[in-house]
Amino acid sequence: MIRDLVVNLSVGEGVHPTGDYAVSVASAFEAHIAGIAFVYDPNVPASFGTAYISVEVTDALRRDHEIAAKLAIDRFIEATSRAGVSAEPLMLTTSFDGAGDRFGRIAGRFDLAIVGQAKPEPSAVEEQIAGSTLFDSGRPVIFVPYVQKAQFKLDRVMVCWDGSRPAVRAIADAMPLLERAGSVDVVIVANEHGKQSEIEGADMGHHLARHGLNVDVQRITRDNIDIADALLSHAADSGTDFIVMGGYGHSRLREFVLGGVTRSILRSMTVPVLMSH
Repeated sequence: MIRDLVVNLSVGEGVHPTGDYAVSVASAFEAHIAGIAFVYDPNVPASFGTAYISVEVTDALRRDHEIAAKLAIDRFIEATSRAGVSAEPLMLTTSFDGAGDRFGRIAGRFDLAIVGQAKPEPSAVEEQIAGSTLFDSGRPVIFVPYVQKAQFKLDRVMVCWDGSRPAVRAIADAMPLLERAGSVDVVIVANEHGKQSEIEGADMGHHLARHGLNVDVQRITRDNIDIADALLSHAADSGTDFIVMGGYGHSRLREFVLGGVTRSILRSMTVPVLMSH
């Protein structure tokens, strides 16, 4: 049951589709949504050493950050009013280094968190928020591609299955969404040793079918490409609207180390992905 969710509202140049997509999720579930826009404190980072930055410059940076956050909040209020959903806009001040930890802690108080995919150019803050929310919030996270145009849609959902604990957790966390899916593909990627069992995949297919889902278990081979590329290729070929998968990696003293497949999916995804760790 999804009763409330939280979204990180991307601030800065351009408009990221995350906010509008998150509002469409809240509307579908008739859920409350909190929108967080961070005002980044322009304090000089330690890497600047003794370099001097004038008060005028830091004040100007702070004003720029406040304006960007206010614009994100205004867009969020407009979108939630248009959709008629219960909403809570919040503008919070934090440091660049502390944004990930702050949002991850907040996300733990909601049923679901929604975060935007970091854009191709360096985006350390968005990557920190993504890692902290996935590893430390204890909640499922939907990552929204920066190229996303469609609203929340579950006509065809792809579940990535490898029998691991993160995959089990992701499927359990995604059940409120899977129950609304038109069809569900349980996809198993054959590894180089050919040890992945179809019986294991079929068992998960049976489990989901007992919940009344329209399930098809599919085993795909990755040939000479990596697992992430094989999954994304299958998603594109099958017209997948939404992906569910385990999030692999760990956090260590604010350093978030993503597993190879997780990292590749987050960098190259073209449809929303729900991950749980």
